[in-house]
Amino acid sequence: MTENARGMFVDTSVCTGCKACQVACKQWNEIEPGAGPIPMTDEKAVVEHRAFTGDSYDNTGHLNAYDWRHVKFIEQIGPDRSTSDRTGARWLMMSDSCKHCEQAGCLEVCPTGALYRTQFGSVDIHQDVCIGCRYCVGACPFGVIEFNKNTGRVNKCILCQDRLEQGMSTACAKACPTSSLTYGKVDDLKRMAADRVRALHARGQTDAYIYGWDLGNSGTITAGPNKNAAVKDMEVVGGLNVFYLLMDKPEVYSLPSAPSLPQRNFAPSAGVSLISAAVLGVTGLAAFRRRRMTDAAVTAD
Repeated sequence: MTENARGMFVDTSVCTGCKACQVACKQWNEIEPGAGPIPMTDEKAVVEHRAFTGDSYDNTGHLNAYDWRHVKFIEQIGPDRSTSDRTGARWLMMSDSCKHCEQAGCLEVCPTGALYRTQFGSVDIHQDVCIGCRYCVGACPFGVIEFNKNTGRVNKCILCQDRLEQGMSTACAKACPTSSLTYGKVDDLKRMAADRVRALHARGQTDAYIYGWDLGNSGTITAGPNKNAAVKDMEVVGGLNVFYLLMDKPEVYSLPSAPSLPQRNFAPSAGVSLISAAVLGVTGLAAFRRRRMTDAAVTAD
């Protein structure tokens, strides 16, 4: 971890889905509308009151080049939606963005150095160096980065690098009315997260755990379809500088339960390929030798 790395702790247990973070992100970064009919970036659709995804109150659908922050809405209506049982119904909400991973796949595959690690440990993009090759898009296990059709380059959350350089917090954390988003030093945030999980467990909310770092917490989900399932803190891809307190399994929040970097499979795959090539070579050589022996026997007769 970069010394004194900065990041954010996202406490989903107090998120109200107000989307103030989404608005603040767009305003501060002056993000232009998308090139396609994406809800809430299609100005005509907004004016005509048809900018909806049809997925609960979610009006952006996913992170993309024009929405660097995305508020997710998960409705859990009873233990089984196919029945009339509505016990344990609850809403889960989460403000999502780039995780600024400690082991950032996008950094490893970028051929021009357009993606780089800042002095705060975050991952930023030199827009004038990006060539739009999109290698980083496939290398991100969280589906964060997307190609911007307007500019021919890629975009994502850059953790408000310009604000951080002025000693300010991120725009989204500044706008959050419930402190669901907290900006600070990652080490300080991890201590805050551990205290928060312990406090929730003491109140009976044993489903709280940390996604991004292993702080030693474990518990049991108390409501929803996964009720009574065990959960525990998860460190993923070396740790996330933007990490989350979740109340259900990662898949419920559309987060991978075991994210991995595609390039980590290169060496094993290359080894398998070499072994396969060697086996095929030996097999071909043996077949060729048998054929020659057969031809020689026929000639001798």
